[in-house]
This record gives sequence, C-alpha cells and structure tokens, in this order.
Amino acid sequence: MTKEEFEALESTDKTSLYTIVRRNENGDLYTIPYHTAFENETNQAIELIQKAAALAEDEGFKEYLELRAEALATDDYFKSDLAWMSMKSNKIDFVVGPIENYEDALYGYKAAHESFILIKDLEWSEKLTKFAALLPELQKSLPVADEYKAEVPGSDSDLGAYDAVYYAGDCNAGSKTIAINLPNDERVHIEKGSRKLQLKNSMKYKFDKILLPISNLVICEEQRQYVKFDAFFENTMFHEVAHGLGIKNTINDKGTVREAIKEQYSALEEGKADILGLFMVVKLAEMGELGEKDLMDNYVTFMAGLFRSIRFGAASSHGKANMVRFNYFAENGAFTRDETTGTYKVDFDKMTEAMNSLGEKILIIQGNGDYEGAKAMVTELGLIKEQLQFDLDRINDSGIPRDIRFKQGKEVLGLN
Repeated sequence: MTKEEFEALESTDKTSLYTIVRRNENGDLYTIPYHTAFENETNQAIELIQKAAALAEDEGFKEYLELRAEALATDDYFKSDLAWMSMKSNKIDFVVGPIENYEDALYGYKAAHESFILIKDLEWSEKLTKFAALLPELQKSLPVADEYKAEVPGSDSDLGAYDAVYYAGDCNAGSKTIAINLPNDERVHIEKGSRKLQLKNSMKYKFDKILLPISNLVICEEQRQYVKFDAFFENTMFHEVAHGLGIKNTINDKGTVREAIKEQYSALEEGKADILGLFMVVKLAEMGELGEKDLMDNYVTFMAGLFRSIRFGAASSHGKANMVRFNYFAENGAFTRDETTGTYKVDFDKMTEAMNSLGEKILIIQGNGDYEGAKAMVTELGLIKEQLQFDLDRINDSGIPRDIRFKQGKEVLGLN
C-alpha cells in the first residue's frame, strides 16, 4: 500500500489505533476493527478477564477488569482507562490491550497488543506518591514560552513501584520495558492524568548486569562513583512522569500533537520524556523534594544509560530519541571523550544548558505541530556516528548482555 492510497481512502477510522487496513477482492482498501480481526483471541481474553474480575477482592480492580473486558469487545477503552486511573488500593495490577504504536513504522497509527501482570511494592510506592501532586507546578517551570505549557496536567496522576511477574505480547517482543506511562489517550491525560509504573525488579537487573559494567568501560574513572541505582530509578521514573508534561494539542489548530507530526511522533515524544525527566530531577532537587542530592549522580547515570539504550539500535522510536540526545549533547559540549582511554566525562554546566535548550526545541516542535521540523531533527541527529559505533563495538565485544530475558509463568511463581 502506498501512502497516496491510504490518504485517498475515505474512512472515518483509518487512523484509529484499533483498526487494520485490508484489501477486498477488488483490491480496494477498507478497515476492519481489531475486535473483529482478532475475534477468537479477544473472546478468550474476555472470558479469562471476567473470571479474574469475579475473584478480585479490591473493588476498584474489579471494576477495571469488568470494563476492560467490555473494552476489548468494542475497542473503546476510554471508560476502562478512567477506571484504571481511579484504582488506588489494588496490590495486583494487570495492563492489557492494544497499547503502544512503536511497531507501526508507516504512520505510527496502529497499536499492538500486550499485557503485564504486576505486584505492587507498597514501601517504594509510598515514597513516590508525593511527586504526582507536583505535576502542575513542574509544568509551569518548563523551559519554554507559556503557550507551549498552557495545558494543566491531570491532578489524579499516580506513581507506583511494582515487581513485574509476567510480560506478554508487544512488551515481550524486543527490549524489555522497565517503566510504563499509561493510558496514552490524550483525553484521559487532561481529565485524570496518567499512571507511571516503575518495574523495579526488571530495572534492578538491568542496572546490575548491564548499566554498571557499561559504565566501567565508557565512563571516566573519577566519575564512575556517580553511577547509582537510585539515580537510574529516578531518571527512569521521571521519564515516565514527563510524558504528562508539555501539551497534547497543538497551539495552532492542527489537532493533537500525535496527529500533526504523524510517524515522527513516537521518537519525538520519547525524546521529550527523556530530556524533561532529567529536567524534573533538577527542579525537584532545587525545590528540596529529593532530600540530600548530588545531581551528578543523575547526570552521569543518565550518560551511562545512553550507551545502554543506544545498543538497541537507532531504528526504534526510543533508539532515535537516544541518538538525537547523544548527538545534541555532543554538539553542545555536554560531555567530552578522552582519546587515550576511550571514556566519557560529563560537563555539569554544559549538560544543564543542553538539557534546557533541547527540551525547549522539542516542546516547540510539538506545540506547533511542526512535522517538517520533527522530521529534520530526527533525520539529522537520529543516527549512530563512527566514533560512537566504535565504542558500542567495544561494549559488545566485552560480552555485556544487551538486555534481560525472563523465566516466567505459573511454575516460576509457585502457582502449580
């Protein structure tokens, strides 16, 4: 199918996250809803979710499961998303449905099915609850003109830490997610906010087995002391929080940001979340909300984290976002590379300046619905250059794993 054919298709739901575009026997394009295309699989899932709802002891969780089962049958997830946002006392969480659109490389319109089963870490979640209330204040502090931060983030946003016990579908297909920011529906963001779920056990394994060994190879010796799990956790957590900042609708009547910048949306949105996540750590530290804090922990851990993430390649949305940030930082002197040791050293002041200026550029592109500007940024900066490839090869040759894989299922959980 050419893009011209798609544009010519007269269909009200062709850009829906939940439809497939097919050809009929005459070769003409038409759409088919997910719940029809995947009817057998959907019906099995609905039956199982309804059984789970009957067993659920938490009333909010029960309501969400009931509404989610209905949503799978209709591809209308709004009510179940609101119910999911309203859950506060559940100790088990279950994320399910067609959610992320990273797999759609044509326009970024179509979502892929996935599910997570999560167990809430009550102690760590308690530490995080206070940050959600600070979102409106953090929105006001963004490094951009007022019109690009005019929307007020929903105040019902929720932060929590979880141990993941099962991944399935899209989230288990490639690199393993260590944090979730959902729902993706802009209407829910404005009305309720979003929930940010930190998958602590997955995160800890990636830190211990991947990030620390990488930092010992590519971070200068005197700065390795700053690579810490708490900083990795904070950087990841505030990446997810930052998805709720900025604006969801363009300032010049081009519709939503997602609609306006089309297939460039995911890469730019991930880049926004990365850079504003670090910005939020800095702001919260200035506000005294993070206690005794050395921001070099977050900066150097962020730098080491770039090498971990870039190893997944520059093809994915996250990969392009990582490369844009790495190359922008390089151009603006946020770090230097020692030719003798092949290690990198963070310049705190220049990284702070680069963080603020890149955040501003992305927010303006999004707010203006500037498709060409988004495409230019990703095209010019979203690539792996020769020097970086040399260092990535060094990491790969050292035997450091690229990612984690799971042993999972009922037997692992002792449920048989």
